[in-house]
Amino acid sequence: MKLNTFLFIGLSSLLVAFSTVNTKEKNKKLPYLNPNLPISERVKDLMDRMTLEEKIAQMCQYVGLEHIKENEAKLTAEQIKKMDDRGFYPGLKVTDIENLIKEGKIGSMLHVVTAEEANYIQSLAMKSKLKIPVLIGIDAIHGNGLYSGATIYPSPISMAATFEDQLSYDCGLQSAKEMRATGSHWAFTPNIDVLREPRWGRTGETYGEDPFLVGNMGTEMIKGLQQDDFTGSEKVIACAKHLIGGGESINGMNLAPTDISERTLLEMHLPPYKKAVQEGKVFSIMTAHNEINGIPCHMDEYLMTEILRKQWGFEGFYVSDWNDVERIYSVHHAAKDFKEATLFAVEAGLDMHMHGPQFGQYVLELVNDGKLSIERVNYACAKILEAKFKLGLFENPYVDLKNKDKKIFTKEHQATALEAARKTPTLLKNDGILPLGNKYKKIFVTGPNANNQTTLGDWVKPQPDDKVITVYEGLSTLAKQKGLELTYSEVNEHSKKITDAEIDAAVIAAKKADVTVLVLGENSFRHDWSNKTTGENIDRSTLQLSGRQLELFNAIKKTGKPIVVVYISGSLIAEPTIEKAANATLFGFEPGSFGGQAIAEILFGDINPSGKLPLTFPRNVGQLQMVYNHKPSQYFHKYHDLPKTPLYPFGYGLSYTNFSIGEPKIIGNLKTENDKIQVSVTVSNKGKMKGDEVVQLYIRDEISSVTRPVKELKGYQRITLDAGETKEVIFSLDAFSFAFYDLKFNYGVEAGDFKIMVGNSSDDKALKTTTFTVNNKISLKK
Repeated sequence: MKLNTFLFIGLSSLLVAFSTVNTKEKNKKLPYLNPNLPISERVKDLMDRMTLEEKIAQMCQYVGLEHIKENEAKLTAEQIKKMDDRGFYPGLKVTDIENLIKEGKIGSMLHVVTAEEANYIQSLAMKSKLKIPVLIGIDAIHGNGLYSGATIYPSPISMAATFEDQLSYDCGLQSAKEMRATGSHWAFTPNIDVLREPRWGRTGETYGEDPFLVGNMGTEMIKGLQQDDFTGSEKVIACAKHLIGGGESINGMNLAPTDISERTLLEMHLPPYKKAVQEGKVFSIMTAHNEINGIPCHMDEYLMTEILRKQWGFEGFYVSDWNDVERIYSVHHAAKDFKEATLFAVEAGLDMHMHGPQFGQYVLELVNDGKLSIERVNYACAKILEAKFKLGLFENPYVDLKNKDKKIFTKEHQATALEAARKTPTLLKNDGILPLGNKYKKIFVTGPNANNQTTLGDWVKPQPDDKVITVYEGLSTLAKQKGLELTYSEVNEHSKKITDAEIDAAVIAAKKADVTVLVLGENSFRHDWSNKTTGENIDRSTLQLSGRQLELFNAIKKTGKPIVVVYISGSLIAEPTIEKAANATLFGFEPGSFGGQAIAEILFGDINPSGKLPLTFPRNVGQLQMVYNHKPSQYFHKYHDLPKTPLYPFGYGLSYTNFSIGEPKIIGNLKTENDKIQVSVTVSNKGKMKGDEVVQLYIRDEISSVTRPVKELKGYQRITLDAGETKEVIFSLDAFSFAFYDLKFNYGVEAGDFKIMVGNSSDDKALKTTTFTVNNKISLKK
């Protein structure tokens, strides 16, 4: 932001302060400005004073002022139409947007990434007649990553690999504090899409392929962000997204159609939303780019209103995704124009438009024409105002610029990020080369992701170097502490631009070393869009490495020296050649600010790897769809050219020690929806090193009125065991753990036998089993 802008911000703040003092006597008589009144009364009083236009304005969101300045200087109007993260408004100047704020005609803004700009926007809002503050939203997916200097936690798919719900909660809690300190009130997270199509570039934003794991992780994030009713100055609104089915599009591409059965929708994709609404009390939900079974999600009244609002009790508001109301007509061709698309969306239940002009004018015209009910506008306005009152924005919409840095990247937040980073990396193969310890005196490090910020993942702007530890930096620090020689050869971080000279230099260095650590993977840098190989709107037609990375591996392998491969990627990578030829492979995912330190500690053996795969790794793209919870007939036959087993199964991950899991034992019976059973197992560390194990419980309905998955995850616990230690792990299962939709779509538990399976992955060879019988059918509320 330019100096004159900062001066204007300071002047504006002084003027606002002076104005506040002069109008104090007048304002204190207005009930909606009285913090001691119930919020419902404050909302009603304020709405009684609002015109229809002012109510509709609360439904309108615009991008930030500095964002507009940056993009109108770089992009054309035609380019903007095809982008989902950059925007400006042809025909509207920044001064026009400022005037709209001062006139109370903008309810929310996004892509406001500095505290100074946030304060300036609020100072403009305080010039409006009713002084309604602006609700500022941001894509704080795994930390407030679009803010420079924020704590960056492992990305959602990485967090899912920890199988530790508490870490997701802590990430939400701490992210909320950093957001509020820098002027944001609303996090566009968690993404609770269930990933059934790993070609999707947004894999890294998800919590994987299992609805139980996705629901747990997402709901804990919501609880951390909102802290119950999000009342106060250190909490934010969460936003569950994207309703629904983007993780199973017909071709793996973002925005592409999703065509799935009602049963799959109910049993695979909707359960995380039910949990988010009923347990997480999420206050906002974002609808999806895509259509579901022929209906654009932004006009799907059945999902938004009938199921989530009426059936499950959702009490918050819906926001569109980026320009997706417009796309009802421009992409899906399900409306004749933007105005009709607006009617369809708002009638279906949409409450806020992301982003820009025209929407509000169309809502006004539709109400005046008698085509759209005023009740829909009143509902939307009331919910958005409720959020602003609960957040305390009417009492203080501003950020304390002097103290904001004390609340960002704190020692507590760093400790959480490091803990999560240590529990994320998943050891896929190890022939005994790991841990490196002091066995190898000369270590060579190279690879496109060895020394850059790809460890941070998507939805993160470049962070200060002193707040990020790359893989090379982590290895270099530990090698120096251990008295080992470590060398590094740079390879182009853009995998498609790796040169022959870089490969040759890497080979020469590898020959001189005792072992090579080769850091491969994909690039989701938002600031380097043209070179991205995964992330939002960068989908893949293959699951293999991009560019010349396999060439690099093969060249180094030919030296005959040992090679350890580390993958940094939010998307899965299926390279059977590497898995066969490498001495060890560690999937690091996108482990965040301290990812490089955590990976180095694992490679050297200071930390025992404990991550587990939250998605199935196929051998190649031809095996898709490949998920662990498939139906019984899926593999009745076989491929003529490929095994029908995965490269690595869901829940898989090795350790430097050996764990033994005993036979499961069951206590109790299920007769009613209030009953529970307990399943207990003993877990022993038979090795010589302390470590964590993730104990997983799966069930299978042996005989059912409709086909059921061969196994379903219903419980998991991460435990720490010293060498030689044994612990008992107890799982509690209720009727809902065994329930499904029967032949007539009645929800409940059918009488019969259920297989209970407990182990450390979804692979049959890793599971111990027993049988549990339900004697009578149990009917449950949907």
